[in-house]
Amino acid sequence: MDREKLIEAVVSQVLHSMSGNRKAKHAGARIKVGVSQRHVHLSQSDLETLFGKGYELTVKKMLMGREFASNEVVTLVGPSLKAIENVRVLGPVRKSTQVEISRTDTFVLKVSPPVRPSGEVAGSERLVLVGPKGSVYLKEGVIIANRHIHLSPSGAAENGVRDGDLVDVLVEGEKPTKFYDVQVRVRDDFHSEMHIDTDDANCAGLKNGDSVTILAKRGRM
Repeated sequence: MDREKLIEAVVSQVLHSMSGNRKAKHAGARIKVGVSQRHVHLSQSDLETLFGKGYELTVKKMLMGREFASNEVVTLVGPSLKAIENVRVLGPVRKSTQVEISRTDTFVLKVSPPVRPSGEVAGSERLVLVGPKGSVYLKEGVIIANRHIHLSPSGAAENGVRDGDLVDVLVEGEKPTKFYDVQVRVRDDFHSEMHIDTDDANCAGLKNGDSVTILAKRGRM
């Protein structure tokens, strides 16, 4: 093979490879992004301590399924007495109170919560919640929520995943990156949406409504 034909063959192979990479890049399912601000889930007992006996949360905005952002807010106070005010309460009430914050918030509050799936609060961080009618010393319940994707059963089937699976997710755009071991959560009242906190969103240049791509499944929780 002469030099000219060799160069032509190499260029053809490179172009073919690049074309294949572009197709593979978009081969997975596209999932909408929802950026989670710091927020609080309250038990009925803690709700009444903070807002008064018999108090019920009022709906500001419906989110997913039965969940909603309420009009109610609380103040978080860390052990150094540093505080973050106007933290949104999400409803409905839960069995146990849970506070979800970002790593950046921990520098203000001077706490060290673990990265956990929602609901796994045993042995997690503590702080004080302050409401208009009282305060609650939370002995555990403060976490940094793990990255996760909400899917309906049909959405999970379309993507070949089940509740509890871990997947990799590709982020494209100005700050392309890849998130590993993103937890899949499946429930009848879910729609397809990946939830990340503000730190992850900022580092990857993501905002509400952007899309990411589900890549390979890595294992299970």
